[in-house]
Amino acid sequence: MIAPVISWYFRQRHDELWSLVSKAEEQQILLLQQLSDKLSLTQYGESLGVKESLSYADFKRLVPVVEYEDLQPYIERNMKGEQQLLWPGDVTWFAKSSGTTSNSAKFIPISYESLEYSHYMGGREALTQYLSFRPESRLFEGKGLLVGGSHQVNQLSDRSYYGDLSAVLMNHLPVWANWKSTPEMSIALMENWEEKLEAMAQSVAHENVTSMSGVPTWTLILMKRILEIKGASHMHEVWPNMELFIHGGVSFQPYREQFKALFPHAHMHYVETYNASEGFFGVQAYADQSALLLMTHHGVFYEFYALDQGPDRCIPLWEIEVGRPYAMVITTNSGLWRYAIGDTVVFHSRSPYTFTITGRVKLFINAFGEELVIENADSAMTEACKQLGVKVTDYTAGPRYLDMGQPGHEWVVEFEGSVPDMDTFARTLDALLQANNGDYKAKRQGDLAMHGPMVHAAPEGTFRGWMKARGKLGGQHKVPRLMNDRSILEQVLAFLGA
Repeated sequence: MIAPVISWYFRQRHDELWSLVSKAEEQQILLLQQLSDKLSLTQYGESLGVKESLSYADFKRLVPVVEYEDLQPYIERNMKGEQQLLWPGDVTWFAKSSGTTSNSAKFIPISYESLEYSHYMGGREALTQYLSFRPESRLFEGKGLLVGGSHQVNQLSDRSYYGDLSAVLMNHLPVWANWKSTPEMSIALMENWEEKLEAMAQSVAHENVTSMSGVPTWTLILMKRILEIKGASHMHEVWPNMELFIHGGVSFQPYREQFKALFPHAHMHYVETYNASEGFFGVQAYADQSALLLMTHHGVFYEFYALDQGPDRCIPLWEIEVGRPYAMVITTNSGLWRYAIGDTVVFHSRSPYTFTITGRVKLFINAFGEELVIENADSAMTEACKQLGVKVTDYTAGPRYLDMGQPGHEWVVEFEGSVPDMDTFARTLDALLQANNGDYKAKRQGDLAMHGPMVHAAPEGTFRGWMKARGKLGGQHKVPRLMNDRSILEQVLAFLGA
């Protein structure tokens, strides 16, 4: 009786959601005034001379664009129990970020406002969108699988806690969501990923799971273990009513074929979200397109800067140009003020504001003027696998410099199952990278500036083992796929003994 009521609730919210996003500019102007009022009540705002209800021009003039290290002293004091530093309220929870491009963790403050009006509201919007795409859905007749991280008590203060974002969210789930989710919290919040993986697989293999959410990489590992336990050939034999995977964190392109093999039935669907530790920023706009709908009413004020101009040339949402790549700067209802989050986006429309994530500011290779970004790499890798009939688990790449022999790019690629002829794979990947990126193609002409890619095939389990060695196994941790230096590449090669 309860499941149809929940479904009805989300379906009827669709018009309300689209009414809100259609007023994006109005929402953002009002939100800036509200947030600047909050800022004026904090020690950080007082140090900047911030007063109430700032105009955008005054906000830009008074508040600098910052990175994590600039706010870190305030966050560390907050974690030790001090309050009213970055946000005018008690902040006692912190999301430990995955630190994709560095070994140092970041602790993102999670206020009540950001928890309720950004993260949870974002989750509601994802379900609202899906049920508008699929009104015949029977999603709530089963349970939702949450493939999340671990939780720890922060020993710096009796009142401060931290964990992966997913763990923080799980700790505060409403009663109805707990009732409809699996596994039980004692398993979901286990700290050791390998122990949790086995406990989760044993627990959820016997449930009626109709939806799941998580990072694709770790979700695939869990699915394969469940198949072993059940002796099944695909996941719809285990969960015949499974219909939805809500994913985010990394591009889904390289994983799409693997998920199709695991969930072959036509009633399996996918919804992409943009949910970071810092806030819930976007949800898939249309059933048949990958573009995301920007959440402008979730307590986040957005700014952007063109990659060729830098953060001192930030513009508000209403000044963006469709089709131009931007880095994103956010001001949030958890006390992140003009925070350069490090993600890059391209907008496809202004009414409503729809966009795609194109990568990370630091996830690129431009050692020879080739300007290769993660979007190019993921697209080429996906097509190469399709053409050669292979599957890739993960990869990383970096530059190979002139003093190392032939200059170009060096890749480590882990395949699932069969491994292709590596010379053929390297040539195919190179051709597709040239097709995707004119700068890369120009630098490859005649093997003058760059030679073709050098590709190492890694044994299955390589990246999982390397992540474990770094203390970043499971949860929201991700493999850095492109780096403009050899730092990650050398670590992986050393792990391989190459």
